[in-house]
Amino acid sequence: MSMDNPQTFFGWAALIFHQYGPSFIQGAGVAVYLAFAGTILGSMIGFLTGVIRTIPVGSHTSHSRKVLLKIASLLIRLYVWLFRGTPMMVQAMVIYYGAAQVFGLDLNPLTAGLFIVSINTGAYMSETVRGGIQSVGNGQFEGATAVGMTHLMAMRLVIIPQAFRNIIPQIGNYLISNIKDTSMLSVITVNELFYASRSAAGTYFRYFEVFFITCVLYLLLTTVTSVILNWLEHRMSGRKNYELT
Repeated sequence: MSMDNPQTFFGWAALIFHQYGPSFIQGAGVAVYLAFAGTILGSMIGFLTGVIRTIPVGSHTSHSRKVLLKIASLLIRLYVWLFRGTPMMVQAMVIYYGAAQVFGLDLNPLTAGLFIVSINTGAYMSETVRGGIQSVGNGQFEGATAVGMTHLMAMRLVIIPQAFRNIIPQIGNYLISNIKDTSMLSVITVNELFYASRSAAGTYFRYFEVFFITCVLYLLLTTVTSVILNWLEHRMSGRKNYELT
């Protein structure tokens, strides 16, 4: 059977991967980059907003600080509501094309894609971090303040490290979801895996074979990522039994 004239499914799949393999690999690399970088930046956004939302307000708090915290909390709630309540694909269209039409900004698609993944992840991480902070016992915070730590010091040195350990599995879930969700960025011409697949499918009009290859590549990426995350989680959990010496 000629490679140029395949007659079977696997023949077509081999031909398409031979012709477009580098594009698939490059697209997979872009998807991984956006997922990892977006998850890291989104986690930073989530921790920042989560800490702000947990700042205590008591009778000793000044009126101006109460007002600022209330405004900040309202803006964070609005941000979380907006980005958790709308699809990433729609967010990409609004932000990328809206920036060009309203503000005259000619954004690079890759930069716009990273921004979109980051703020979308940050909205979900905000609630996750808030829950993680609340899962740490109040005694931890009370003990930190008893030795003279401020709220920010207690958060940075005592609460956040424990909260981070508690939410590692959820961060891993967001990372895996982001690897798949980067496919939505094809609507703003980000040259990730799904975008490369559409180009190959449009050339040969063999959609089943092309997206079978795409499916395998996505599955490979998410499986490898899951294995690495499970290994890291196991390493950070420490030993189950300790021996006194």
